Amino acid sequence: MRSTVSKSWHDFPVTEPQQDSQSPDAAREAALQQFLLYLGSALTAAGEAVNEVQDHLQAVAAAYGATRARFAVLPTFVVVALDPSRPATLEPTPQLRGVLRLDQTSALFDILKRATRAEIDPAEGSRQVLEVVDRPSKYRTVSTLAGHVVLTMGICLILQPTWSDVALAAVFGLVVGMLKLVGARWAPAQTLMPIAAAFIVSALTFLLANQGWANANLRTMIPPLVTFLPGAALTMAVIELSAGQMVAGASRLVSGGLQLVLLAFGIVSAAEAFGLPSVEVLVNAPQNLIGWWAPWLGMVVFGIGVAVFHSAPSGSLPGLFLVLLAAFVGQQVGSAFFGGYVGGFIGALVMTPTARLVERTRFGPPALVSFLPGFWLLVPGALGLIGVTEYIASGPIVGVQDFLGTVGAMVAIAVGVLCGYLLVDSVKPLYRHTVRPALDLLPFQLMPSSWDAAFGERESDRTNRKEREPGGSEGDG
Repeated sequence: MRSTVSKSWHDFPVTEPQQDSQSPDAAREAALQQFLLYLGSALTAAGEAVNEVQDHLQAVAAAYGATRARFAVLPTFVVVALDPSRPATLEPTPQLRGVLRLDQTSALFDILKRATRAEIDPAEGSRQVLEVVDRPSKYRTVSTLAGHVVLTMGICLILQPTWSDVALAAVFGLVVGMLKLVGARWAPAQTLMPIAAAFIVSALTFLLANQGWANANLRTMIPPLVTFLPGAALTMAVIELSAGQMVAGASRLVSGGLQLVLLAFGIVSAAEAFGLPSVEVLVNAPQNLIGWWAPWLGMVVFGIGVAVFHSAPSGSLPGLFLVLLAAFVGQQVGSAFFGGYVGGFIGALVMTPTARLVERTRFGPPALVSFLPGFWLLVPGALGLIGVTEYIASGPIVGVQDFLGTVGAMVAIAVGVLCGYLLVDSVKPLYRHTVRPALDLLPFQLMPSSWDAAFGERESDRTNRKEREPGGSEGDG
């Protein structure tokens, strides 16, 4: 399966500096500006918050000596100027719902790490960014479909099902996986994918339940649709709004809300076309006849499905499992003591610093690639899909209450991620100014070097600080 993002990127090829019409310095600056544009646009397409993208680009520009560079990042384009007195260049960001796979995002962050140390030529960096977004999946189509089926079964196991629920959810997962592959190859159909998937899965569920052909209920209908929920968009919206990025944050909120409305429209259309079964059949109590271990098995199965369907980079599965385990345990503990909303908040709060630490290990993927699977694992939108159905079956009051409950659950998890970000950022100065100097006095290394990367200052910040110290070279700040 090839990334659909790459098709739009081919409209913006790497331009070779013309030595006969440009001085070497001008050619180098043009190559650097193009590299920053492509890198920023790719990071945005990967789903990174725009304030984080600006910080990344600022670090890269400083590493190459462009300490006065200016950036403006929005979800749909990036603007770069190497100096306030020089012209700015704009690069559109291909915004497709598939965004980048896990292996593409991981490779992109590898380029970013080398760029922050100025270890890559800017022209070569531009070519590598385009190569990453055009990279095909390492799994064949059949394996990718199987990954989506396994992912769906994992989510179903978490919802305390019966074995028949798991089997039917697997069939629905296969149908939705095929729709996603079609959408990945046909860009105009991507906007309609949430409607089509919600309509088909809901119609099959209602038809089977009405005819009594299978024990179809919401625990079989929800899992294949969870990956369409706008958890990542709402999380990034909260992070961007908290950073003062009102335009980007508001646009992501609108985009996430539209995604939820499209899912609701598909479910409502199926209910109108095929009729709803009784609420007792459709919305029954959890019947975990498999065993107490079913949700824990579901977490493992879900992680395997995510790794295959989203083509996780080689060797990243232990790190991905660790982040998922932190989110799941945090949610379970929080829900047991404080209830569902606080459980989601604590799960996200624990997941965020864990992902930041794991990404600094040799087996850990970038933190960004762990957030979306973690969000799906927390099942933030399950109540919303139930609420849409109950709106038809039991009247508007019950449905609206459950729908608002979904919004509250998503906000709780998004705020948990935000608090996790703030927690890591608050620990960094303490580690840098207190813990790290004390550890340097020891004759042996007590903490792994990954702690410096996670809680210490960035390489570009360290270089700029040393230049401003007495005896160092003078920087422009």
